[in-house]
Amino acid sequence: MGRNHVIHHFINALAKPLLFVCLCLLLPIFFIFKFLYTFYLYHCNENMEGKVVIVTGASSGIGEQLSYEYAKKGARLMIVARREERLQQVAETARGLGSPDVVPICADVSNVNDCKRFVDATIKHFGRLDHLVNNAGISSVCSVEDTTDISKFVPLMDINFWGCVYPTYFAIPYLKKTRGKIIVNSSVSAILHPPTLAIYSVRTPHLLASKAALLSFYEALRVELAPAITITIATLGIVETEIIQGKHLSKEGVLRVDPQLADALNEIIKLPVMSSQACAKAVLDAVGRGERNVTEPKWYKAFVLLKGQCPEVTDWCYRTFYFKRFSSEKMNAPIPLSQDKAS
Repeated sequence: MGRNHVIHHFINALAKPLLFVCLCLLLPIFFIFKFLYTFYLYHCNENMEGKVVIVTGASSGIGEQLSYEYAKKGARLMIVARREERLQQVAETARGLGSPDVVPICADVSNVNDCKRFVDATIKHFGRLDHLVNNAGISSVCSVEDTTDISKFVPLMDINFWGCVYPTYFAIPYLKKTRGKIIVNSSVSAILHPPTLAIYSVRTPHLLASKAALLSFYEALRVELAPAITITIATLGIVETEIIQGKHLSKEGVLRVDPQLADALNEIIKLPVMSSQACAKAVLDAVGRGERNVTEPKWYKAFVLLKGQCPEVTDWCYRTFYFKRFSSEKMNAPIPLSQDKAS
């Protein structure tokens, strides 16, 4: 016990000075390399023509627009969602935009057997898999205290987290053969926890947990699968999707659309909302360059930097500007701000 105490004391005393010296020596070299590598990436884009892509949550929002962006580049698509009629419409549009082959398949990403089924169907139909886009997700608008039955929020984790992990697990062997890519749609709120930028991060921590879990899982998986498979994590801010139109998982655990909720969002959201089309294009451009992470809108990066370096400042800003502005009745209104896509 005494020996361990001495070792820990020695490491504690040595770690920070040693790290400081190493950073002083290595950071200039790293920044030069990073600059040159970023310049190289912006001039090297993956040719998507003929690539086979699975897109989950493809019936609306960012998933729909990602399908269209892939189609414009000539990719072959397996689009996945639960709404068959809407999925057929997306498939028809994608064909018109240039995709040589689009296969719509109805599936629930929270069901492990469904995930295996659409991955197997992709390989059977196309013979290969190049990109897996984990996009499907749902949002919630009620706090833990207001929940009548906490188990009703199990679908939130099942869809937002396991709905990405299941297809990833089944797709890995095929993606390794093609040195493919995994794209994950998370949320910038998993990093920022901002009440004004994404109120669900304060009001609904169970939703935030599902998005934060995605970040942790895929950051770890990135190391495990490299260099055979590249992973791009999208941390998105406020994007125009069905969530902004009032679609959410209620406190009773029922997926519904609330027009009053949409009106409340339009009244309270003061930051610009990015279009799902512009967001999808930016994400796919980053994927084509092989970037590790993509944040949209890009100005959210300033908040991410501030949160990492000065968390006390961001906390003070939240307390000062958010809680004074949104008091009483506004704090009691259900407000989901998320980039999630209901499918």
